[in-house]
Amino acid sequence: MSLTTTESKRLLSYTIAEWACALKYDDLSPEAIQAAKLFWFDSIGCALGGSQQEDAKILLKHYRVMCDGTGKATTFVSGFKTNPVDAAFLNGHMIRAMDYNDIYWKADPCHPSDLIAAPLALCESEGLSGKDLILGTIIAYEIEMRLCEIGRPGVREYGWHHATLSAFAAPIAAGRVLNLTTDQMVSAIGISAARTFCPGAVTAGKLTNMKNTVDPWAGRMGTESALLAREGFSGPEHIIDGKEGLFAVFSHVQYKGQPASFDGEALVNDLPNSKNSHYRILDCGMKSFPIEALSHSPLTAMMKTVKENDIKADDVKEIKVEVIARAADILGDPHKYRPDSKETADHSLPYCMAVGLVDGMVTPLQFREERVRDQSLIPIMDKVKVVANQEFESLFPKFQPSRVTITTNDGKSYSTRVDVPKGDPRDPMTEEEIAVKFNALGSDVIGKDQCKELQKAIMSIETAEKLDGLFVLTTAR
Repeated sequence: MSLTTTESKRLLSYTIAEWACALKYDDLSPEAIQAAKLFWFDSIGCALGGSQQEDAKILLKHYRVMCDGTGKATTFVSGFKTNPVDAAFLNGHMIRAMDYNDIYWKADPCHPSDLIAAPLALCESEGLSGKDLILGTIIAYEIEMRLCEIGRPGVREYGWHHATLSAFAAPIAAGRVLNLTTDQMVSAIGISAARTFCPGAVTAGKLTNMKNTVDPWAGRMGTESALLAREGFSGPEHIIDGKEGLFAVFSHVQYKGQPASFDGEALVNDLPNSKNSHYRILDCGMKSFPIEALSHSPLTAMMKTVKENDIKADDVKEIKVEVIARAADILGDPHKYRPDSKETADHSLPYCMAVGLVDGMVTPLQFREERVRDQSLIPIMDKVKVVANQEFESLFPKFQPSRVTITTNDGKSYSTRVDVPKGDPRDPMTEEEIAVKFNALGSDVIGKDQCKELQKAIMSIETAEKLDGLFVLTTAR
């Protein structure tokens, strides 16, 4: 047992590091392995679509200048070769760029797939197998999701972004792939988390390219931290629950008259270690729309109402959207009624509801610049009234309740409530449904035939001795 000379208690970094270092592929349940493959299928589809976003193009251009194009790690779509740190960042950003990847929301939200490009880049550069990638992936999900459960309340409630927490999870997934020792893993956590605290400004008010970049940046830092730790570089072992670590820093914050806190025991309680264990990855959801997570229930409710009652956009007088308080705050503030970028539009309930009503769908096409800036949508956005519902508040996060009431010009009202959006683990997307999303995102980028080949490769990734073939198929020919 490793103990610090300045701390009298067992530090959480050691408990987590010992678990991660000991976990092996053979300890994983078949269900967790299948889930990891499905999340990779979904994530690479998101990356293919994300590669076409302007911010992804800017980043690739920048890193091409910064690197001579040689290295042991590959960037999706372009095939650009670089070091694993930059590849983890570029690929992680592509997964994230459309805000279409996975979602888990408890005390805090997270998108664990923002981090899995880290173990992928290291598996490729170190010549490791598909089984190593699956192990690193499941570890990333386990710790990231646990971190988002333990806040009392979550860090978002007092102005911090969940990328703050991602910086603690990413080095664990990366470090396991590198086969770090326990002490090296503890250092990797400390190195990464020490410089990746992220304020909530990136998702507040007017949004910028940084909205989709902070979590992949945590993945980048996790990759570099694990590599540094392998060489003997040290980081603070008390970064989670020791002196001036995560828990101590937030304990100074008052929330509704009480100091903010974390349930440290829940972070490490019953960490899975056998085929019979329950792995957190099974509790994560996917997105059936390319929009902010809390928009899914209201958009599902509206589309259902419109379809069942054959309502046309011209018929609508008002769309009342009842959601939990944080959804109203994030998605219905004044900036969201006049979005001027994709980043703001996909976090705008007024825009998503208006464009869904008019176009009959919400896909990546609805977030192209010309559509976002279409002035004809403004009068319809102004018909959307977003209100917080206190009854719904008590049901979250177990459910994501929302009720949409459409009032038509003839005075009639139609109302639908949705508690569980499509893609939630209680209503999961099947491989076939993910394939529809994957092909919609990837066909124009790598071609339909290559999409089919890539699906087969991902869904049998545990048989791959090395990952070179995967990158051949993610590269546009």
